[in-house]
Amino acid sequence: MRAPFTQLYLHLAWATWDRMPLITDGLESRLYAAIAEKCRELKCVPLAIGGMADHVHLLVRLHTTVSIATLAKEVKGASSHLATHVVSPGEFFKWQGAYGAFTLRPEDVPAVQAYIRGQKTHHAVGNLRDEWEQTVITEGGN
Repeated sequence: MRAPFTQLYLHLAWATWDRMPLITDGLESRLYAAIAEKCRELKCVPLAIGGMADHVHLLVRLHTTVSIATLAKEVKGASSHLATHVVSPGEFFKWQGAYGAFTLRPEDVPAVQAYIRGQKTHHAVGNLRDEWEQTVITEGGN
C-alpha cells in the first residue's frame, strides 16, 4: 500500500497560566515524557521538547491526519492531566489557552532543535528568538 510522502515540521510554544512558574524540576521530565507519548499516539514524531518554568517548546514532524489545533489540544490536555492527577494532585497547574505555531523547512530542523534543547541557556544569557517565544497575540502585535 502506498502512503503520502510528507515532511511537515511544526514548532509549537505555549505557556502556563499567567506565565506562572509551574513547571518545577520534579515535574519537567515527566511532563515532557507525557507530551512525547501523546505525539507518538497521534502518529507525530517528537523531535525536541524544552522550555522554562513558565512555557514549553515542542518540535514535531506532523502526521498528515493531525491538525495543528488537535495536536496542541491533545498534548496540552495529556500533560495537564498528568500534572494535576498523577504527579501533584491538589496542586494548581494549568496551561494558558493560546499557543504559538510555526512551520519550518526541513533544513531548519537542526537549528530549531538546538534552540529548543538549549532553552535554559538561551533564557539565562538573553539569546532568544522573539518570534519563537511568541505564544499569544498581543494588542497591536502579530
